[in-house]
Amino acid sequence: GPGFDHRVLWVFRRAGLPVEVIREFETWRQVRDAEGTTGWVAQTLVSGRRTALVLPWDAKTSPTPRVSLFSDDSERSRPVAIVEAGVIANIRSCDGSWCHVSIGELRGYIPQKKLWGVYPNETLR
Repeated sequence: GPGFDHRVLWVFRRAGLPVEVIREFETWRQVRDAEGTTGWVAQTLVSGRRTALVLPWDAKTSPTPRVSLFSDDSERSRPVAIVEAGVIANIRSCDGSWCHVSIGELRGYIPQKKLWGVYPNETLR
């Protein structure tokens, strides 16, 4: 619940994980993660920086699925890198079909439908 008198259910161990804010109460935010788990966190622990997970729904399968990071917003463009499911990508922009992302020093494009952390058809500039 929203407050320090509620017990801690889990702790995020990876910085930059995307969460969806689904409710607000004073200085608390109820969030949902890529697995659908919900809980309350202090507003100060939630950043406005947009990130996304690559294919989180496939991250636990074996072998781990991979996705091409393209040089442009087309599957006919040159692949810049191959990234595994579960990788965190920083969102630079999305046009509703493709997102321009950065992963470490790499920059490129991933189909928006392969990311959790942006809504279908959402545009970000």
